[in-house]
Order: sequence, then structure tokens, then C-alpha cells
Amino acid sequence: MSKDEPLRLHVPEPSGRPGCATDFSYLRLSPAGTVRRPEVDVLPMDTRDLAYSLVSVLDAEGKAVGPWVPDIDIDMVRTGLRAMMKTRIFDSRMLLAQRQKKMSFYMQSLGEEAIGAAQALALRIDDMCFPTYRQQSILMVRDYPMVDMICQLMSNERDPLKGRQLPVMYSVKKAGFFSISGNLATQYIQAVGWAMASAIKGDTKIASAWIGDGATAEADFDTALTFAHVYRAPVILNVVNNQWAISTFQAIAGGEDTTFAARGVGCGIASLRVDGNDFLAVYSASCWAAQRARRNLGPTLIEWVTYRAGPHSTSDDPSKYRPGDDAAHFPLGDPIARLKQYLIGTGAWSEQEHEDTQKALEAEVIAAQKEAEQYGNMASGSVFSPAEMFEGIYKDMPEHLRTQRQQLGI
Repeated sequence: MSKDEPLRLHVPEPSGRPGCATDFSYLRLSPAGTVRRPEVDVLPMDTRDLAYSLVSVLDAEGKAVGPWVPDIDIDMVRTGLRAMMKTRIFDSRMLLAQRQKKMSFYMQSLGEEAIGAAQALALRIDDMCFPTYRQQSILMVRDYPMVDMICQLMSNERDPLKGRQLPVMYSVKKAGFFSISGNLATQYIQAVGWAMASAIKGDTKIASAWIGDGATAEADFDTALTFAHVYRAPVILNVVNNQWAISTFQAIAGGEDTTFAARGVGCGIASLRVDGNDFLAVYSASCWAAQRARRNLGPTLIEWVTYRAGPHSTSDDPSKYRPGDDAAHFPLGDPIARLKQYLIGTGAWSEQEHEDTQKALEAEVIAAQKEAEQYGNMASGSVFSPAEMFEGIYKDMPEHLRTQRQQLGI
């Protein structure tokens, strides 16, 4: 009788530790233009190869190639580039404001700007996005006032949410931007439920949900996939695989020997794995998924392969868990630089226009910050009246709350 070897537990390791070089060979890349584009009514089981390859449109020279090249007006592409640039400038200014103690907390979307901006352009304004805290580019591309965003960040007297949300957790119904939740993966079940309700009412609106790679390990992720598949909910399920969930490498969430997109196929959901730093690929894949939803063909799960170029938040120091030059070596490059190269190649943009646009957007962000700070910030000590916590909760205030308010003398 043979003796079995002792069992061993496998613990995934990141591709690089601080002080080491990162090996990005684990990414499973596909050359631009080589991945097929199926018909919108494809069966979910027939998208398995798309869940393991990588949809990409822009090649190394900045040219759009292959079957996923979108039919998009060049002015819309220019709009997308400006929104991405504005998002990055806004993030930089708000990060500085947090360091100046004008707000308690901030989270950048550095390196991920194309994902929100391009999909927002592919959706309709009355569709509902269920974002996380790194999709501020959706609001930028929809021209939501930056003053209101900054007032929310600073929880000042003009904060549209009256200080009831953490900074960066916006809520803008008129812009199709559902209240951000700090509890990750809740976005999936909320979006699926909203989409199911839209279908029950016979409406034409679809939903789009966003989570990161780490949140796929949450139970809400699997619950949402089951309901989306069974009821063919008109929803796009986005997994932003930026390689890191705070300090935890994506392999810990199950991305080592498979892909996150493959989980959708296993649940009977059409799935794509897409270059998230390629604006044209993001727009094209989002249009494809939106069309499936509007034609009652069911949900689509899309894994966006990207890289979180900055810290997880202002409370994080990524130099403690990954090489400091990781972002510079990420093989999918910078989304803004890639789209800029494409537009210059088509003659619809130039280095001078890029420089002028950068300066104009910087001035716009600075002006919005100055205006917002007139209403106060954390450093100035502006706070809401205690009376605010009793307002806007109940249509008719319960008696016990009336009593409590009277006891406070307000």
C-alpha cells in the first residue's frame, strides 16, 4: 500500500514584492485586433474563449484595429479624453486638499479613468450605474458640477448629502449615479434587483454595476450572478481587475489560474475580458453588452484588466506591499496617453491642443475648489447643525425623535 504525500495548502503570492521587479506575464494578453467579436445574440456558453483572451482595439502605434473597432463619432472620443484628463486633474487636486486636512479621506482612480468614462458614453443618462469609489469619471463625462462633488468631499454647508456619506461616496440620481456603498459587492445585488424591477415594469432602462477584483470573493457577487442569470436581468456586471484589493493581490480573490470573466460563463452569463486601459475597447464592449441587455438577451459580465497606479486610498502606502515602479511597467500602458496617441494619429488632436486642454482643465478644477471652499472645509471647522440628523429621514417624524430633538434644544 503506497504512502500518500502530506497535503499542502497553496497560498497565492503576488508577482512582485517591494524592492523586486514585477513579472506581468501572468496577465494573459492578446494582440490588439485578434479577438473575435461575436453577434450580440451569442449564447453565453459560446463566449468562453472571450473570457480567457483580451479584447483590445488600440495597437502599439495607437491605431484602431480588429473587429471590435467601434462606430463612434470622433467628437465623442474627444469628449472622452477631456473627461479622463479632468478626472486625473481633479484627483490630483483633491489628494492635495486631503493632505492639507481640508477633507478626511480621498480615493483616486489613477490609471482607471477610461473604464468609467467610456462606459458612461455607451450608456443612456437614464440608465442607472451602481459604482464603487473609483468611477468618478462617470460624473465627469456627464458634466456633473465639480463644486457639488467637492462640497460633498469636504462635508461643508453646501454638501448635497448633508455630511451623511464618507468623502468620495457620491449620490447623484439625475446623473444615473446610485449612492456609493462602502460595503463592497453590494453594488451587484442592488443593480441586478434594479434591473429586474425595470424589466418587471416594462421599462427600457438598464443597470450597470461595478466592483473590484477583491469583491468577487464576497457572497453578494455569487448571489447577483445567480439572479442575473436565472431572470436574464438587463444588467452589465463590471469587474475592475486593477490587480490589487488594498494590499491583497488579485490571486487571493481567485484570479491566479483562471480569470474573473470565466466566472460569468460558469454561471450562464455572456462574458468578456477587456483591456481596461483602451478607451475604444471599453466603449465597444460596453455598447455590445448594453445592446444585449436592451434586447432582452440577458446580462453580461465584463472583466476590465487595468492597474491601480496610485494608493488604494489616502490611508494606504503601496510601497509596503508592491514594487514602487509597478505602474511604469504595466504592459497595457496609460489610458490617457494611449487615447491621446490615437487622436493625434487621426488628426483630431495635437500636442498643442493637449497642452492647452490640460491648462484649461486645471484652471477649471482650481476655480471649482475655490468656490466650494467658500462654504467651508474640515480645516476651517465647519460642521452641520445637530438638527440636520433629524431632517430628510421620515416623511412624518416619529414622536420619539421629536422628543430627542426637543431634549437637544434644537
